[in-house]
Formats: sequence, C-alpha cells, structure tokens
Amino acid sequence: MENSNSYISGIGSYLPSQMLTNKDLEKMVDTTDEWIVSRTGIKKRYISAKEEATSDLATKASLSAIEDAGISPNEINMIIVATFTPDMMLPSTATRVQKNIGANNASAFDISAACSGFIYGLSIAHQFIINGTMKNVLVIGAETITKYVDWSDRNTSVLFGDGAGAVVVSQNSNGAKILGFNLGANGNPPREWLMLAGGGSVNRDENILKGKKNFITMNGKEIFKFGVNILPATITTVVKKYGLTNEDIDLVIPHQANRRIIEAAAVILNIPIQKFYINIDRYANTSAASIPIAMFDARKENILNKGDIIVLAGFGAGLTWGSMLIKY
Repeated sequence: MENSNSYISGIGSYLPSQMLTNKDLEKMVDTTDEWIVSRTGIKKRYISAKEEATSDLATKASLSAIEDAGISPNEINMIIVATFTPDMMLPSTATRVQKNIGANNASAFDISAACSGFIYGLSIAHQFIINGTMKNVLVIGAETITKYVDWSDRNTSVLFGDGAGAVVVSQNSNGAKILGFNLGANGNPPREWLMLAGGGSVNRDENILKGKKNFITMNGKEIFKFGVNILPATITTVVKKYGLTNEDIDLVIPHQANRRIIEAAAVILNIPIQKFYINIDRYANTSAASIPIAMFDARKENILNKGDIIVLAGFGAGLTWGSMLIKY
C-alpha cells in the first residue's frame, strides 16, 4: 500500500479533577500570584490524584480522540505515548493504554523527548501513514508531572501541571492534513539544565536514596534563553522547508512552557501575538500533553478554520525541539 498524505482525524483531551491555583500555592511555598503570573502567565494547574497514573489520563484522552475520529479502538494500528512520567520503567505506558481501550490490533510503545515528545510522536505516526503501512495511529501526550515536583522549590513547583491530549492520525482525508515537520536535538548543554534523575541508570541508588534527585530540577534562566531562541527557529525552518512564509501562518499552537517565551518568539518572527494560541494560564506546563490539549481547546473555541495553515511547535529537555506544519 502507498499513501502520500496523512491527516489528524480526531482530537481528544483529559484533565484531572483537582485544581491548584496560585493562591493555593501561596500557602505552600514562598511565592505570590502576582509573581507567578508576571513571570510565566500561569494562574492555575490540574493535579492528578495519588492513585491516578499517567496511563489513566492517557486512556481518557485517547477514548475522546477515537470517538472524535469516528472509529473503534480495534481500528487503531499503533499507539505512541509521549511522556517522561510513565507509569513505570516497564511495561510501557502505551501497552497499558492499549489494554484499557481495547485496541487489540495495535502495536504500542513510549517515546521520551520531554516537552517535544508529542511532535516527535506525531512525526513518527506521519511516516507510518504516508508509506501506507498503517491506517490509524494514536498519538498521545500524557504527563503526571506534579508527582515529581518538589513543592518546597518555588522555582519549579509553580510551573507544572498534569493532563493528557491525544490525536488519531489517519489515511482518511476527513481532517487536518499534515504537510511536514522539523525535528532537532542538542545533547551538548549540561543535562542539569532540566533533569529528572531518579529512577534512571546513572548512579541509580545514590540518586534515589540521597533525596531530591527524584524531583525535577531546572536552570530556569538557561531554559528560558533556549526556548526564546529555538521556538522561532524551528517555526521558521518548517515554514521555509515547505515553501511558505510567516505571513502564510494563520495560527501557531506552541508548547505552553512560559507566556514570555511565546511573546518573545512572536516578536522575533514578526507574527502578531494574536496568532499564537495560549492557554498556559489554565493548565501550566503539561509538557508533552500541552500541544494536543491546546489543539483540543482551540477547536472547541472555534479558533480553527477550514484551510488554515497551522504550526505546532515545542521544545524541551534533551535538549530537543520540533515543529509540525498542518493545513486544517
């Protein structure tokens, strides 16, 4: 089989029921609502329950996307879960989702590219669809980051939230057409810029036993500078790669890391900030889940219009980055 195009035929989203506002955080750590909003744009975030695993969030977002695509779980050929907060080291979170939704005909695996993970997963799905070997691929971004947050650390505890978003990528032409993508990585900067060490193979026992190593640590200044530079760079690359200009872009759906990063990218790209979809105020940084959640919300708010040229773009630990060009 051969197929030259792939389409996003379904979009789904899920958020935990518990909400944590900046006012709530004021009682937990030395911070204020004004400080958080002025530096990040975040006002609240959702927190997964103690018994709620990443696969639980991913399952609910997946069922939403599958229903939206108008297919059954048995029609899914592959499941890709982008996450750095899996249920466990093995088995993969994707196989848990497969069991939960009854996708008995699907292969399943996880990928780890931090906040760029959803774009990476979407690019993999795109390849399987356009070469004709798959008909429907489920791509999920899901995180329970708050389980790995040190709530006494004012620099990281205010930034993150939990959630899941999912899309179905299909040969079916009833959806948003994927035009192309750009991916990149740079492993040279110190990994300490953004790291979750506990549970890995490097100094495993030491990391776990000495404490704090099983929490997210971040050099905020360096990650901020990286984001300000790489977000406009990957958007420019993918747009030029496919013969378009920034003026052709109708909407940018960026990874929701920091509102100031998005605003800086808009200035560099000379694209009005109104063309950037921003919902970080509602959810904080949900890493790999942030772009699909934003896609779901943008459609729900009737911001997406038939024929629109849309750019998805993300960056994260690794360092990694990626962008995807879509015609809605």
